[in-house]
Amino acid sequence: MNLKKLTNGVRYIAAPVLVLLLSTFSFAAETSGHGIDGSNLSLYWVIPFAGILLSIALFPLFAEDFWHHHFGKISAVWAFSLLIPMVITFGFNAALYEVLHAYLLEYFPFIILLLALFTVSGGVRIKGYLQGTPEVNTGLLLLGTILASWMGTTGAAMLLIRPMLRANAWREKKVHMVVFFIFLVANVGGSLTPLGDPPLFLGFLQGVDFFWTTTNLFWEMAFVAAILLVLYYFWDKALYKKETNTQPQDPGDQPIGIEGGFNLLLLLGVVVAVLFSGLVHLGEFEVYHVHVTYENLIRDLALLLLAWASWHFTSKESRAANGFNWFPIQEVGKLFAGIFITIIAPIAMLKAANNGQGALQFVNDAVFAENGDPVNEMFFWITGLLSAFLDNAPTYLVFFNAAGGSADVLMNQMTQTLVAISAGAVFFGALTYIGNAPNFMVKSIAEQSGVKMPTFGAYMLWSFGILVPIYLLVTFLFI
Repeated sequence: MNLKKLTNGVRYIAAPVLVLLLSTFSFAAETSGHGIDGSNLSLYWVIPFAGILLSIALFPLFAEDFWHHHFGKISAVWAFSLLIPMVITFGFNAALYEVLHAYLLEYFPFIILLLALFTVSGGVRIKGYLQGTPEVNTGLLLLGTILASWMGTTGAAMLLIRPMLRANAWREKKVHMVVFFIFLVANVGGSLTPLGDPPLFLGFLQGVDFFWTTTNLFWEMAFVAAILLVLYYFWDKALYKKETNTQPQDPGDQPIGIEGGFNLLLLLGVVVAVLFSGLVHLGEFEVYHVHVTYENLIRDLALLLLAWASWHFTSKESRAANGFNWFPIQEVGKLFAGIFITIIAPIAMLKAANNGQGALQFVNDAVFAENGDPVNEMFFWITGLLSAFLDNAPTYLVFFNAAGGSADVLMNQMTQTLVAISAGAVFFGALTYIGNAPNFMVKSIAEQSGVKMPTFGAYMLWSFGILVPIYLLVTFLFI
């Protein structure tokens, strides 16, 4: 691993915490509670959160080169734009508690899981010759959809996108393949476990049972995936018949195989580590009033060890042949380091809105009827549309808290509400390139392979035209 790049990544991730530690010498505590009170916050406090998400959406479009070199700095600026006013207004103690709560309980577990999945899956290389036929392509999409819930949308996407592109390198029209790959493998397929998609892992960290989504989102996921797979097959078959390029002959001496197969055992280790943290309770300790459980600490250390083992024992030549590099995880790490800081204020405001207070009361009003019952259709669509344009992980967290923030209540008394929030966050992440972390990774790899991918707006024509009618059916049949 490039030590300089790793050091830069750690610097951006640790910056918000360090500024608070240095602030101890100049700011005194002004609140008696552990955190900030969201009931008195104006909408101005949401600006840093909106700013970083708009930066993610707009900078790559209008200043791509600048963004590519400075996105970590931009993330840090937005984080500081919330931290400094928060320290001044509420005091160092309250701000320190909020940052430690966000990082120790949410950000670090989130990024460690992504790092483990990204590193381990990047060590598995599918070699050999695959024919780019509609049947083979549909089979790869089905395999990726199944794997996504168990090795993460990031892991499944990184494992299969390059073999699919190699199999179809001879074909002229390939855009539809990548678009449907983003729909299924990078998003919808990750609906069934906390390993599948970042928002569900955040739900797991909030107390949602590991297999809750497996049992409660299975039919919704199967319905959407089945429609997309059938639609893709007939679409690809029609284009395949019109293909003017000549399909290369099977060389015969390149059998299908897996290189770096021991990484599959490491992936099983990732599953076991996450299951362990959800099923075993070993007690907890406090870090400045933040309760950290021993089982979660053991899980994170195990995931880091698995990532190290994969990097150390996998052939560097194999990773190079797989096109593996660290940039995607560095980008996610730096951006989410800022997102998890800037979201502190909106979450505090939504918690206040649950009690009928604060500037975000209108969000609560939109998803709850006058009698106080949740409007699950609104939870599904508002969570979904915001997930598409803002990023599905923090959006899930926002509406999880808007619905009360109690995992026990949501899993049992408000099952359909949690289904709506979970399905909205995962499914709608496919509507834009920024809806879910793997989307841009897949787009980038496809473009490096010579596929001329749609622009941001053109991709939305694809996604809205195909997915919105399907999600209307999901609303009518399931939500």
